[in-house]
Amino acid sequence: MSVITTTAPTKPLITGGLTAAAVAAVATSAVAAAGEFAGISLVVGGTPIPVSGFAVLTAIFSVVGLVLALVLARWARRPHAVFVRTTIVLTALSLVPDVLADASAATRGLLMLTHVVAAAIVVPAIARRLPA
Repeated sequence: MSVITTTAPTKPLITGGLTAAAVAAVATSAVAAAGEFAGISLVVGGTPIPVSGFAVLTAIFSVVGLVLALVLARWARRPHAVFVRTTIVLTALSLVPDVLADASAATRGLLMLTHVVAAAIVVPAIARRLPA
């Protein structure tokens, strides 16, 4: 069995991924703050989620996605396609805990919206820097 390696410039991938992570962190915090301002509770399981928590978790999981992209850029035959498919599945799976959360329907919807917003920012920004 042979190992497939591809070469993708890592600096643009890292820079673009980190920039997208920062933008997504700000965006998810803004969505959470807007939801709270509109009267949607940020309480899940009896514990309030601070707006800053949305930024922190978005940044962390965006960096995880960036690491995935770096690995795929090195080892996958078609890193762009594999990354996009994988992140679509992971985004869908990230909605499951929100659906099951001990929270109001509006809160669950807001949580799901933040996941979709983050993915809509980060996935294309990273994917466009990966070889087809």
